[in-house]
Amino acid sequence: MDLDDALTHARSHRNAALVTLKRDGRPQLSNIIHAVGDDGLIRISVTGDRAKAINMRRDPRVSLYFERKDHWAYAVIEGTASLTPEVAATDDATADALVALYRDLAGEHEDWDDYRSALVKDRRLMVTITPEHAYGMWSD
Repeated sequence: MDLDDALTHARSHRNAALVTLKRDGRPQLSNIIHAVGDDGLIRISVTGDRAKAINMRRDPRVSLYFERKDHWAYAVIEGTASLTPEVAATDDATADALVALYRDLAGEHEDWDDYRSALVKDRRLMVTITPEHAYGMWSD
């Protein structure tokens, strides 16, 4: 499976497991929802104080694992993560980027002011993964 094929599948299978590396080198997995942009970059929203953000700050190497609903096909995209600063104000650049990500994933929110306030409270940030390699078994 090449990277373009994996990204095509990732666009239609937004639920995935994000794999980061713990301090001792063991994998840490988190279920996430992601969006693949037209630029081929993968974006997710995380909280700044949880394991995956802490791990990515220390070691930006990540893998994204997703599978077909029948469980018999899968793809893994390996890449490098970059993290925005945590949302510090409801109108900062990270908040705006996370609003755009929310729209990509779920459409319009019923209360954007409340959503933006929650971004600050939750210490949200955006992770952007630059895909570098892919592998897997996927037949349609």
